Amino acid sequence: MVLLRQLLGDVLRQLRLRQGRTLREVSAAARVSLGYLSEVERGQKEASSELLAAICKALGVPLSHVLREVSDLLALAELQAEPVLAGPPPQHERIAVPAASVPDSPEAIVRGDMVAA
Repeated sequence: MVLLRQLLGDVLRQLRLRQGRTLREVSAAARVSLGYLSEVERGQKEASSELLAAICKALGVPLSHVLREVSDLLALAELQAEPVLAGPPPQHERIAVPAASVPDSPEAIVRGDMVAA
């Protein structure tokens, strides 16, 4: 089983190494102890959202970029771990939703509006 904290640590370490920066430089810029940053990179500690944002800022990369890379790695790991099933793929039941009941804009979806039939 792949742990999220390990994938996150791998991505952070690779970003730092690609920039040619040391743990000391990034830990100082993120205002986190060198030891703790090292543990996060090795997947031994869970980074809080605040700490993760500080590390990303220190690396000069958007948090969304880091999370996207982690997500891609996680998806790949999940695909590799899935057993191969024999036979056709399962058929999913389709549920018909009347068009009149679907909100007509993203804002309506956020508000929870439903259009009258």
